[in-house]
Amino acid sequence: MMNDDGKSDGRVVPEKRSNKASTRVGAAESGEGRRPAKENSEPDGQARTQSRERLNAALERVREVASNGKGEKFTALWHHIYDIDRLREAYLATNRKSAPGVDEVTWQQYGENLQEHLEDLSDRLRRGAFWPEHVRRVYIPKADGRQRPIGMPTLEDKIVQRATAVVLNAIYEIDFQPLSYGFRPGRSQHQALETLASGITRGKVNYVLDADIRGFFDALDHEWLIRFIEHRIADPRVLSVIQKWLRAGVLEDGKHLDVERGTPQGGSISPLLANIYLHYVFDLWVQQWRRKRVNGDMLVVRYADDFIVGFQHESDATQFLADLRERFQKFGLELHPDKTRLIAFGRYAAERRQERDEGKPETFDFLGFTHICATNKKGAFYIRRVTSRKKLRAKLADLKVKMAKRAQRAHREIGPWLHRVITGHNLYYGLPTNLPALRRFRDEVVKLWLRSLRRLSQKHRTTWVRMKPMIDRWIPKPQITQRGRLAT
Repeated sequence: MMNDDGKSDGRVVPEKRSNKASTRVGAAESGEGRRPAKENSEPDGQARTQSRERLNAALERVREVASNGKGEKFTALWHHIYDIDRLREAYLATNRKSAPGVDEVTWQQYGENLQEHLEDLSDRLRRGAFWPEHVRRVYIPKADGRQRPIGMPTLEDKIVQRATAVVLNAIYEIDFQPLSYGFRPGRSQHQALETLASGITRGKVNYVLDADIRGFFDALDHEWLIRFIEHRIADPRVLSVIQKWLRAGVLEDGKHLDVERGTPQGGSISPLLANIYLHYVFDLWVQQWRRKRVNGDMLVVRYADDFIVGFQHESDATQFLADLRERFQKFGLELHPDKTRLIAFGRYAAERRQERDEGKPETFDFLGFTHICATNKKGAFYIRRVTSRKKLRAKLADLKVKMAKRAQRAHREIGPWLHRVITGHNLYYGLPTNLPALRRFRDEVVKLWLRSLRRLSQKHRTTWVRMKPMIDRWIPKPQITQRGRLAT
């Protein structure tokens, strides 16, 4: 196993004291002649390359140990996290436009004296003197009228969380199951979608369990999570900092609120912790259940807390659902009663429902797409995937609000912004069966833009004819960007 540098065993937890990042950065701001963060944070290219090679080599050694001993526990990981080069890489990978946390320190301010700040942060981590701050919580409106909580950790918490996640990922990527796709290096939503569609189309799936975990990220049990992590991690300093993040609490409307369940909001460590939790609660269990209990084919695809399970036999599906509810209850989780459904779905679903005079097969949503049983002109079964109405309405509602805020800006600003919006939409939703929905989204965006322009003038002089040159220049046409193997 890897040896630490021997400078700190991390077992003695010092008396809690506040971090001084905001004070230090404030002093740095007042200095004259400071170079901007971008310049100050970019070392010489060769040095950066050598640093990256060293960091990658260290992670490769961790991966090798994890792979060779899947039952082994790691007792000395902390020095990989407080490594200054690792912290610098984490800083540079952090979103520089994200809102600051409770200390009000921005990415640019921190970078004005980056080396000094990272040295100080590394020293506090090494000595066990780093204490996470509260997470600032605000709420943003959702399309359905509800409020979505958004967490904003401090910049230093983001840096340390990202560095910790990078190191732990080297271990857990060896352990995680192939059925899991969410927030993992080299895996994507489109891969999950393609695996699901391929499994249903080419397998013997007749029933689909469309499951939803009620408030998963807020319901995750801290005690169970730490017990799961301890299966692989025995470095007390790593366990300590994770526990500190879990207990840090939130600051809402100036009041500190303790958090007894759930993962740190807004931090890069949260997706990894969620995957670890579901790896032990769901992934390993479902593999064991499939080996021992299932009588036919079974398909499982999970992306974070969103998962779909396909079955050949209805009896397997109903038994699995009952056992899953019991399993989740043991670990403080609950399937949403209104959003969890078992439906007939697959190549024979339409025929069987027609025999029972039940109409068309039901559909289900997964990762923003509605999945529909369909046949092509030759009568062959395929899955038609279209943008879900809920996602489309939410996206347009969000754009309407943002458009109103930009109404007074010049066309040369709004045009490029809308170009980026539609290009991104096409990149994600550009599946071969989704072209009509892509056209609809583009048309609705154009209408929003026209209405926005007309509100600026009481005489409504903006017409479709006058809009056409701007539309042709800035609004991309629908484009199939995700061909996949199941294109029809």
